[in-house]
Amino acid sequence: MLYTVDYTVAPYRRPNLNKAVRALIRDISAKMPEFAHVRASRILVIAGEARRASRGTVKPLCFRGGRSTDRTGRRKPIIRIKGKRMLYCITLRPLFFRSSTARGRIETVMHELFHLSRRFDGTLHAGRRHSVLGKDFARRFQPLVRRYLKQCPKEVLDAFSFSGEVRVLQWLERPGPAYVPGTPRVRKVYTEEQLYYGISRLVTRKQPHAAKALKPRRKERAEKARLH
Repeated sequence: MLYTVDYTVAPYRRPNLNKAVRALIRDISAKMPEFAHVRASRILVIAGEARRASRGTVKPLCFRGGRSTDRTGRRKPIIRIKGKRMLYCITLRPLFFRSSTARGRIETVMHELFHLSRRFDGTLHAGRRHSVLGKDFARRFQPLVRRYLKQCPKEVLDAFSFSGEVRVLQWLERPGPAYVPGTPRVRKVYTEEQLYYGISRLVTRKQPHAAKALKPRRKERAEKARLH
């Protein structure tokens, strides 16, 4: 079922952005063969702090081969939500909320999904790194965005066109990096208890073509004025 924003709700009924992102990921996975391996139920989405000009980042939650432990014995903290282990964590940065269009937000989510391994085992795709593809990254990725946006349901697009306050998950206690077993005072498992719903404000910019569309009309009015 797709998630629809109710624009008539009172301030205390702020839209849940996590539900909107889950609905988007499910729709992308269902309609785009290139993302058919993606499962929204195993991806945690949170709002995080700024990181340069980034609108979003993705963190793999497993080592190579989907393992929790690497060759040196280090372990990654486990994140378990509603009993399911999360394989990836997508962090949406302030520019996603405050300086994006609806289509730009959808592109940000797709961008992070594009980095996931085709095995969907908690690791990233080695061949889809920016450092590997360079300028070819956009050439391979942008056609996917254009193809999905042509078939994106209106209710999904509307959810990311919303301007105003939304609820979105944030860390109450953020997981640290990989740790060595036996290290004191290290949390090994993170659950809903380490998360909370914070309030963020979506400030949605208009699509660039909307502004351009006004220019001919202004010119047209000026020409009419000269004629009269």
